[in-house]
Amino acid sequence: MNLKTLTEQRADKQNEMETLLNKVEEEKRAFTDEENELFSSLERDINSLSKTIDSIKKGRELAKEPTEEEAEEKKEEEEEVKENEERALQEEKAFERFIRGVLAEERADVNLTKGDNGAVIPVSIAKKIIKQVYDISPLLEKSTKYNVKGKLEIPYYSETANSKVNMAYATEFVSLESNIGSFTNIELTGYLAGALAKISKSLVNNSDFNIVQEVINIMAESIAVFVEKELIHGTTNKVAGLKAGVTLSVTSASATEITADELIKTKRKVKQRFQKNAIWIMSPETLTAISLLKDENGRYLLQDDITSDFGYTLLGKPVYESDNMDEIGSQKTPIYYGDMSGLATKFVEELEIEVLREKYADQHAVGVVAWMEFDAKVEEGDPVLTSEQKKKIIEKYLKTRKSNTYKIKNKMVRKITAE
Repeated sequence: MNLKTLTEQRADKQNEMETLLNKVEEEKRAFTDEENELFSSLERDINSLSKTIDSIKKGRELAKEPTEEEAEEKKEEEEEVKENEERALQEEKAFERFIRGVLAEERADVNLTKGDNGAVIPVSIAKKIIKQVYDISPLLEKSTKYNVKGKLEIPYYSETANSKVNMAYATEFVSLESNIGSFTNIELTGYLAGALAKISKSLVNNSDFNIVQEVINIMAESIAVFVEKELIHGTTNKVAGLKAGVTLSVTSASATEITADELIKTKRKVKQRFQKNAIWIMSPETLTAISLLKDENGRYLLQDDITSDFGYTLLGKPVYESDNMDEIGSQKTPIYYGDMSGLATKFVEELEIEVLREKYADQHAVGVVAWMEFDAKVEEGDPVLTSEQKKKIIEKYLKTRKSNTYKIKNKMVRKITAE
């Protein structure tokens, strides 16, 4: 069976699922037992087809024989990786000595340099911190990231109901009516934020203690908590985040509880083609409340799933717990649902790290400061490109600044709120 046939089968299943959901919504009722079984069967088939399609694509890529040019390129990449690993090890040792106050001659390519904020910048350490931040915060990891400095304008093509380009039946010799959208952009700037950690000199002076890893852990945890809070709630005149950018919502009838029907309505606010990578985001307290919900057959809506990203699925989608989310309550937003690549994040990858050995001497401590700049906004509109395609377009845009380079915005995230 070829790839085209499998793709068409998946599209047919998706259309059948959409028809079933539309019917239930129009009749304003819950699924019958038969419809529940059909929905689950369609969902299994779609997931199975998607996995098969992905496997075929990967298999075809792996089956390709590398050319001499590709083999040479791979060899150069391996040598570069080895060289970078060696430099990273040297930078880590240099940074450790710097924290401990040990002066030593270093290789020219691993000397610690100064940044805009007068801070020491060990590049490899900054990258390890950023990687750990991504590991701690799946919301940031799943966002569409642009690691550039300065202001970033993301162009996109926008269509309204009155300007949307539509295909329609035509009559010979009768002119077609033309509509055209418009070009605009969202702007990501950079807001400076800093984190200060104080480390006991007793630990610094302990040669057996991995002081560099401790700095990485402390900074990563602090940055991840702060960044995720901003991605969700934002701050006036600073990072916008989900709260300011998500416009479609489902308002619960009660300020103290959320029903199964409201969860289903929230999920259905997101179009089918954005469902594949969609996740739920909620606080641990909200997850506890949701875990008690059952369908009409007495089955719990929340399911344990070891194959899921976060160990749970709700209506077939992964559930991510975040301590930064609101709890259920009046005028609160306890749940977000959607494809989080619809959140554009500009996160300057090169953290600036400064070691303050003297400032906290009277506390028998060493200070470590990390500076960074970032911004985040929800993209709007309906995309026709994947996240990787979008990133390539933006990279090209940054190099050429041509006005005809554009990006389609995304409207993929929805929220549930309480009155």
